[in-house]
Order: sequence, then structure tokens, then C-alpha cells
Amino acid sequence: MQKNSLATFADLFGQSPALTQVIRAAKAIASTDVTVLLMGASGTGKELLAQAMHQASHRCRGPFHAINCAALPETLAEAELFGHAKGAFTGADTSRPGWIRASDGGTLLLDEIGDMPLPMQAKLLRFLESGELQILGQQSLCRVNVRIMAATHVNLAAMVQEKKFRQDLFFRLNIVPLELPTLHDRLGDLELLLDHLTNQQATKHHRPPPHFSPAVFDSLHRYAWPGNVRELKNFCERMVLLHGGETIQPDHLPPEMRSLQADKIPWPMRDMRHLEQFVLPNNGLSLVDLERHLIEQALHRSQGNRTHAARLLGLSRDTLLYRLKKYSTA
Repeated sequence: MQKNSLATFADLFGQSPALTQVIRAAKAIASTDVTVLLMGASGTGKELLAQAMHQASHRCRGPFHAINCAALPETLAEAELFGHAKGAFTGADTSRPGWIRASDGGTLLLDEIGDMPLPMQAKLLRFLESGELQILGQQSLCRVNVRIMAATHVNLAAMVQEKKFRQDLFFRLNIVPLELPTLHDRLGDLELLLDHLTNQQATKHHRPPPHFSPAVFDSLHRYAWPGNVRELKNFCERMVLLHGGETIQPDHLPPEMRSLQADKIPWPMRDMRHLEQFVLPNNGLSLVDLERHLIEQALHRSQGNRTHAARLLGLSRDTLLYRLKKYSTA
């Protein structure tokens, strides 16, 4: 991957506390060689953060590679990562260095680390501990100077409990965990990101940027953004291509976003469409106790993952942390 195509910290737009806290921590450890575990839902920018950390490190002149562990065929995973000698197996007509050696002097991001086969997890752990690897088809060991970063959208701690991920590898990767917030957890950044990404796509496609009406802003704020910043980027590109220079109105939005317009939901039911299953007892209840109990349930169900718990409750992570502090259960 070419150096000039990599992201920097300046490319990570946002002012929300959840994001700025992660960026502050990333900047603090960027210059070290410590192993980093990047967590967060798909589309939150884990690879961009890894690129920015590489760019800010002493390895910035070295290569940066990112591989998707989920896309590695299990039978070829070892050869792809650690390399192989010519004739090491049927079809090995030439030798290959493997991704780890190809990243010597630089950084290797192992994306979707949770999908790495268990036998490969053991070999990766051995390399992380010793800095040495064995090329498939060779007896001698090879020392490689590379910084390993790992990324995942799944709960690795839960996978450890289910015996689907090695506990010792999890501890080795989890030295500095950085969890990127979802777009839903940083909706305060939505307009900033919308403006930046729209102008970026307008420049890319040589089109005038569109403008967004207040009604559209309302719908975009109500939308859940399951694809996070990546989905927002795709949305901006679509608006630039189809409506460059125009004012975007609700009718221009995709159907899933149009259905969230406030004026289409009769008051006072606008925010009660999914509350029919909750029935207030005749003798009333303690709202404080109910809220505390629901928070405890969400934390239990998410196995302590506060971002996931907040998502289950329909809250931002910052709001959940505030309520945990209020109830002194943090």
C-alpha cells in the first residue's frame, strides 16, 4: 500500500468525546511498538485508525499492509501469513515471503482476527512472543521486525469463553484495546462528517456538492446508520452522483431513511412505535429502579461491553456512562 494513500489522524473527523478519547490514546501509543487491538462495528474506521497510527510512528517509511483473516482459506492461511518455500506443497511453484515478512520494518493489520483458524492463532502467538517465524517448507527460523495490529467487530472475550479464540492470544493482543464508537454513538458529528464526505466525493467526481434541507437533516439524525461512517460515505457519494448542485429533499432519500421523517408519525406516538410490549402496572413502578435494572440486563447480555450495552438500550455510549456514574454502578 502506497504511503501517500494512507490516512492520517487529520482524516479522522469528529469532535465527540467518544471519538476524541480514542484518538488521544492512539496518538499516545502510535510511536511505540506495542500490539494494538482495534475494536468496533464494521464501518467505524478501524483500518483508517491503524493507518494513522502507522503514519505517526517511526515505521512510517516502512510498508503498511492490511489483510482480512476471514478471507484467508484455512488450508493456505499459514502459507499466506508466514510464507512458503518453492515445492513446500502441491502448487507451490515459486517461493513467497508471506504477509508478515512483506511487512518487515512496517506494520501489519490483521483485520477480522476473530475469524483466524485456531491452529493459526497458536502460530501467531508464537511469533508475537519471539519475533521469529518458520517459513513453510524450511527448517530454519526467520526473524522479522514488524508491528502487529489486530482488528475485530466481534466480542473476542465472549469467543474466548466459547473456546473459539485462544485466551493466551487474546491477552497478548489486548495490551492496548481501542474501541471505535458507532456513528449512532456520535451523532453530534453527523453534520461535520456529512459536509466533509460530501465535499470529498464532489471533488472526486468533479461535481458540485449538493445541499441538504432541514427535513433531510432530521431524517438523517433519526436513522440508525447500521453501516456506520462507511454507509454515510456511500450515501454522500450517491447524493453527489445523482443530485450534485441540487438541494436534497426527503423524496431524494433512500426508502429506509424516508420512513423516519417525523411528520409522517402522528404525535404523541412518534417515539412510541416500538413500546406496545411495555405495559405500565396498575399500581405504578419506580422508573429509577426500572432504568437501573434494564442497564444491568444490557451489561450482562453484552458481557460488560458498554458500547454494545448502550446500543441495546438505544443510548449513546456517553449517555450510558453518565447513567452508570449516576447510579454508582460503573
